Amino acid sequence: MSREIKGVKTVEQRIDRIYKLAKDHFGEVRFVGIKKHKKEVWVAKVQFDEFGSLIAEGKDSIDALKKLRSRLNKIIDRYNMV
Repeated sequence: MSREIKGVKTVEQRIDRIYKLAKDHFGEVRFVGIKKHKKEVWVAKVQFDEFGSLIAEGKDSIDALKKLRSRLNKIIDRYNMV
């Protein structure tokens, strides 16, 4: 049994994936981005036109983006259950 090894994703690829996911579900998205906040925390954010934003924090940029994508997926799953 051989498993294919997935390529390592760059930060830009992760941001693009989150942007596409949010745009497909919510429509308008102003931006998806990350920034270093305070000393040890990175913040990832999706800003929507209509109703605000989603924010996730992580120990590094990849961790923050993973947490943001997870939050976004949970919201989409809850919406699709209704």
